Amino acid sequence: MRQKRLASLLLALCFMLTFASASAFASAPEDQPFKPVQVFDVKAGKVVFTTPNDKEYQEFANKWISSITGLAPQLTNDDSCNYVYRVPLEKPVTISVNGTKLLADDVFLFYCDGKPPLLLVFDEQRRPYLLLFKEDIKPFIKKIGIPAE
Repeated sequence: MRQKRLASLLLALCFMLTFASASAFASAPEDQPFKPVQVFDVKAGKVVFTTPNDKEYQEFANKWISSITGLAPQLTNDDSCNYVYRVPLEKPVTISVNGTKLLADDVFLFYCDGKPPLLLVFDEQRRPYLLLFKEDIKPFIKKIGIPAE
């Protein structure tokens, strides 16, 4: 059972690495200025929802980034993380955390039952940074509709 939970988290991280690469998406259609927002179901092991990215999603992501409080401890090997949301940013954002500056062009939100949400970003060398933040994610969850309230 423990190996299965660890495998689920590893699968989620593989998803993050795969979809964090610039080549993972074709360019956005002319009428869509941003790459789409995606929801990855950790238990199902796949993207279960894709929706057009818009100014409101950009505002959510920018608020999360503005409220970063520091680096997060590593994820544990439990099965409480049900969903990971990918919000591609309109333009790369510089994030300063604990004396480190990094440039990120995607934000990944980890939604885990009974735990504070976490952000995952990748720097220019594709090194992962797991971050704590304090912005409320309820408006984002309500808009995207997963999980249903």
